[in-house]
Amino acid sequence: MEQTINWSDLSFGYMKTDYNIRRYYRNGSWGELEVSSSESINIHISSTCLHYGQESFEGLKAFRGQDGRIRIFRPEENARRMQASSRGIMMAEQPVELFMEAVEKAVRLNERFVPPYGSGASLYIRPLMLGLGALIGVKPADEFVFLVFVTPVGPYFKSGFRPAPVCIMRDFDRAAPLGTGNIKVGGNYAASLVAGSKAHEAGYVAVLYLDPKEKNYIDECGPANFFGIKDNTYVTPASSSILPSITNKSLIQLAGDMGLKVERRPVPVSELASFEEAAECGTAAVVTPISRIDDLDENRSYVYSSDGKPGAVCEKLYRKLLGIQTGDEEDPYGWVHIL
Repeated sequence: MEQTINWSDLSFGYMKTDYNIRRYYRNGSWGELEVSSSESINIHISSTCLHYGQESFEGLKAFRGQDGRIRIFRPEENARRMQASSRGIMMAEQPVELFMEAVEKAVRLNERFVPPYGSGASLYIRPLMLGLGALIGVKPADEFVFLVFVTPVGPYFKSGFRPAPVCIMRDFDRAAPLGTGNIKVGGNYAASLVAGSKAHEAGYVAVLYLDPKEKNYIDECGPANFFGIKDNTYVTPASSSILPSITNKSLIQLAGDMGLKVERRPVPVSELASFEEAAECGTAAVVTPISRIDDLDENRSYVYSSDGKPGAVCEKLYRKLLGIQTGDEEDPYGWVHIL
């Protein structure tokens, strides 16, 4: 039965689609790609993903352009980042070409769920890898399953591309130095749930975490990277516990090509007062301007938008990036993979 979808009113949530893709790693090698219409997976009760968190995931998007063609944004980067996650928690690395094959297959088989051009929605693609096997000791699995499912989504934040408030909470850390903060594993996000819930209850969209060692430098902004704009410079934090955002990497390229100076370095909390604009960025959020940052422990606020409008640089970067993703702007970087 054909599903009727109100594309312009989608939340960032799960919707059942037609098919998902699976591939198993057994006996030292990856098997053939499998197509499934089931939303369930059958795994052993002592699998390492359940007991020791041996799992990783990715997130990327597909967009339908004005020409009707489907564009997937920088999937090779996600494939390489998932390989880094696999190295970080001792899972089997999947070759880029196998990752790409699965992603393309998932999008093609669910093409009717790719939102139309101009709807403001996109097709979210979730690759996932789980450690399997009947193990009970703390050691890496020797069997894995790689899955890709897709779902149409609206904006990650209900406010969309409008400035929103975030807060600093020093009582919580997202990840530890020399831990797993720089790879995309579920434990990092589990560690953020309590702080995130407290922030949402207080009216904030995210927590701006400080470095876990000194509590003096900006780290990540909830589920996204942070950047600030001042003196025609794009400033984003450098830290061993920050996930390397593909969106941030793309914005850095765009900012430099727009004539901005780019600095990736430790950013002290005190520097927040000097930024003219601030934002968080990631696959889900794309670019979300920050209206203000409330330092709850220091009882201090840093305001970047008092009229509800995004800053000029944030808006220019957002429009340029979205234009490339949807095919409205030229893609001189070869970022877009067209099906």
